[in-house]
Amino acid sequence: MSVFSDFTFPSSTGKNTIHVRRCDPDGEARGIVQIAHGIAEHIGRYDDFMEFLADNGFVAVGNDHLGHGKSALDPGERGFFCEEDGWNRAVDDMNILHDIMREEYPGLPYVFFGHSMGSFLTRTYMIRYADAPGLAILCGTGHQPKPAVSSGLAVAEVSVRTAGARKPGKALNDIAFGSYNKRTDNRTPVDWISSIPEEVDKYIADPDCGFIATNGLFRDMMSGIKFITDPANIALMNKELPVLFVSGWEDPVGEYGKGVKRAFTEFCRAGMKNVHIKLYPGARHELLHDICREETLNDILAWIDKNIAADA
Repeated sequence: MSVFSDFTFPSSTGKNTIHVRRCDPDGEARGIVQIAHGIAEHIGRYDDFMEFLADNGFVAVGNDHLGHGKSALDPGERGFFCEEDGWNRAVDDMNILHDIMREEYPGLPYVFFGHSMGSFLTRTYMIRYADAPGLAILCGTGHQPKPAVSSGLAVAEVSVRTAGARKPGKALNDIAFGSYNKRTDNRTPVDWISSIPEEVDKYIADPDCGFIATNGLFRDMMSGIKFITDPANIALMNKELPVLFVSGWEDPVGEYGKGVKRAFTEFCRAGMKNVHIKLYPGARHELLHDICREETLNDILAWIDKNIAADA
């Protein structure tokens, strides 16, 4: 039977404490999967995924990013990374957790799984720490065109200068997510996350989900997206790293498949040798909470197993 536990570590900011959730298999571990969650949610939403991984022999672990979940016990920190270079500090925290787990389990296969904003953080990690991941799974990701990224970053920087980095970025939130419901029945403002109403309702009822991130976090995220969509940076990734893109065809974050395929193409163009993509019909943003959940879990496990065996 798998076992959940929690611990903390000092953030790379030197000021914050980062909360970690993990799930260990009953028996010898055969690999580690580190999860990076999305914006305005928390690592506790991945308990079912962690348990699935642990039941299949993997140590599953992930941290609440700065400003999220139990890493933001002070309400004033919610939705805020830090005063300077917040995106890289969040990525550095992921690396601290990676090093903690590597020390505990030296030599085991190591997989990164990033969802939504977590996929953008993971892609930054894959560039900055190119030799650390053994495998990478990018869920609910996108690849915005350069003009859109530059425009978004400029607006976010103006908002930080005029209203402050810690102020909730309602205008930026509307710009970022306001159009995402256009292909749903608009039962709620966040129907775009899942085609299952009960899953949407659980997200809305969770007090640690759905909050409006700060101007500072939006600025940090746009700077991160600018970094990961630069072909010169994509070229710095480990060309041997196996990468799996998974997304819903009805996911607006990935531009209904177009942005995901754009990312896939850029990875291939950069010389990545082992890149795969799967888009799920009818599914929206959160594959782990949508109609294709079981298929997605089985596909992820099969892909990990295949690449671990190939590496061995």
